Amino acid sequence: MTADATRTPPPAYYVPQGGLPPQSQLTTDRAMFTEAFAIIPKGTLSDIVTSYLPFWTGARFWVLARPLSGFAETFSQYIVELAPDGGSDRPETDPQAEGALFVVEGALTVRIGGETHNLTSGGFAFLPAGTDWQVHNSGADKTVFHWIRKRYQAVDGLDHPNPFFTNENDIPAAAMPGTNGAWATTRFMDPTDMRHDMHVTIVTLQPGASIPFDETHVMEHGLYVLRGKGVYHLNQQWVEVEAGDFMWLRAFCPQACYAGGPEPFRYLLYKDVNRHAALP
Repeated sequence: MTADATRTPPPAYYVPQGGLPPQSQLTTDRAMFTEAFAIIPKGTLSDIVTSYLPFWTGARFWVLARPLSGFAETFSQYIVELAPDGGSDRPETDPQAEGALFVVEGALTVRIGGETHNLTSGGFAFLPAGTDWQVHNSGADKTVFHWIRKRYQAVDGLDHPNPFFTNENDIPAAAMPGTNGAWATTRFMDPTDMRHDMHVTIVTLQPGASIPFDETHVMEHGLYVLRGKGVYHLNQQWVEVEAGDFMWLRAFCPQACYAGGPEPFRYLLYKDVNRHAALP
């Protein structure tokens, strides 16, 4: 048996562990905040930057993004760590906020409309604005999930979207045209459903694959690297990223990348879609 045959496969999703770096660690890091983008490396997700929120027990939050005037203004994104029995009967305090949950470790129970949904690693939930929902860690170990929030933009004549629950493993990845499957997207929302004003997807680039042009568009992005490593071209700067890093891009930030290998480069992606620009 070869050494490769006995190697433990990498985890499907990177999970932050918190803690503090040793005093011997060099201070210089990859963290960056510019007029067009921000890079939050995984090493910055320490114990001392966690937040706590009302009506939650056994929970701590790494806040990756929040609306900033003149930067990215449409969403907030958290990594939530729940201890066993942790959770909330009133997780969302803004009745206009819709939410998306993506589980990266453990077991999560979401109750909505009298029904209980059990999510495990790879599980996804969409929770429309105004929904009464509750969430708890239903396992014996910690649970970690991403929580993306957006103020829903209702449109006269369009119904609000419905809640739904799925797992990324149950959704076929759609290969991008002309890439022979080297660049693929797993879409949680139906891109033709105009009721949705945000999309959450998982982008997968095989080693050596690329997004070979600087996308420059109106959508804001939150990109959390779930696995692998890659190099991003952001507003004429090259930035190397790896599993656990977060990229926060304002509208029209030029963006391209290639996957560094040796495993697939995968990231969880948020973008705002399907709505007119608000006019002052």
